Amino acid sequence: MKKFKSFLRGAGLVLLLAVFLAAWIALPWPALLGVAVAFALWMLSTRSGRQAASVTGIGVSTLAQRLGASSVVIVGIAGVVGVLVALLAMAEGYRHTVSSSGDEQTAIVLRGGSSAELMSVLSRESITAIERAPEIARDADGRPLASPELVVAANLPIRGGGADEDGSVQLRGVGDMAWAVRPNVRLVEGRRFEPGKRELVVGKGARRQFTGLEPGTELRLGNQPWTVVGVFESGDSMESEIWSDAEVVATSYRRGSSRASVFARLADASAFNAFKATLDADPRLQVEAQTTLAYFQGQSEGLSKVLRIIGIVVGSIMAIGAVFGALNTMFASVASRAREIATLRAIGFRGMPVVVAVMLETMLLAALGGALGGLLAWLVFNGYTASTLAGGVAQLSFEFKVSPGLLWEGLKWALAIGFVGGLFPALRAATMPVTDALRAA
Repeated sequence: MKKFKSFLRGAGLVLLLAVFLAAWIALPWPALLGVAVAFALWMLSTRSGRQAASVTGIGVSTLAQRLGASSVVIVGIAGVVGVLVALLAMAEGYRHTVSSSGDEQTAIVLRGGSSAELMSVLSRESITAIERAPEIARDADGRPLASPELVVAANLPIRGGGADEDGSVQLRGVGDMAWAVRPNVRLVEGRRFEPGKRELVVGKGARRQFTGLEPGTELRLGNQPWTVVGVFESGDSMESEIWSDAEVVATSYRRGSSRASVFARLADASAFNAFKATLDADPRLQVEAQTTLAYFQGQSEGLSKVLRIIGIVVGSIMAIGAVFGALNTMFASVASRAREIATLRAIGFRGMPVVVAVMLETMLLAALGGALGGLLAWLVFNGYTASTLAGGVAQLSFEFKVSPGLLWEGLKWALAIGFVGGLFPALRAATMPVTDALRAA
């Protein structure tokens, strides 16, 4: 019966611990700040709190004497936080690059049922009907700000790869109106391509990723010679593309007069619903319209989730190892301070202050490890350039983004590891019989 009660207590403790950790990770920072303020008030205003502060001060003052053991906790947790933040920064960088490619005032129109441009085909008649929608803005000459575009996949040698190592790049065929529809796209080197010629302007991300994309360089795409004449930047996923005249791309890749999509600049962001209704009401059209913000967010959602799940799984596995390291360190610390803890309890200190003191000591080490891991991740990975598959076809260049939110998340993980690693040694210190502890010491 005694063993059964002990088992139930242990199971209940593990359950409460799991609930606490889930709530800790999920709570926003204002709620956690409120918890910290309430805890500080408890330490200042109650006898048990003041006792906990005194015991904590004694333990922290002896950390220098246990520098080796304390370093194990700090380094282990720093490794967990560093890897976790780096992997989450990859997901955040990819999501930010793709989702920042659109806005609510620009719409993209695809063939009905198409999930991406490469799967869409629009006829010339459909394009003409779309361009006549009254919700589309007009330029000074009264022309609709609508850009019919063609997207194909082309192979180029990867920078730093082997002689036969090629990657896939997205070649976008556009007209003059593409620049007006996307005011964020600007040339930084060279000039725009001339209509009717096999000339290319390349994104900064594409040039960084592939060889042979310097202005003036000639390369072969679709068994045809092309010349790079300019470089553009946009601050989004378009930088991973190369652009050319739509008619030339269509002829080279045998796409006829069809296009993959139409990008349209609306008169106002609030006009999208009316624009969509206009297209839906036209019996000649079987198309689907989205804001470019919604479209690109949808394109990034799947891979961002996968990368984030990988980060959490890898971080959880490493966190288990860090927890065991913290447990070993703190059990050893409690054992070495058995006489000190027993003496405090003998002169009137309660069990709760002892538990809190050991927990605070462990979480202090965890906070130092979390700050160190976050700092290393920021120094090494923030702005680091990587590439991946975009839409399963073309490679997308993006930068890791170590945001303040990710650093805060890493610190929460560090404190959670410290909490688990300090809880059981703290309970042992609080429940250790005073006479046994004094005799053993």
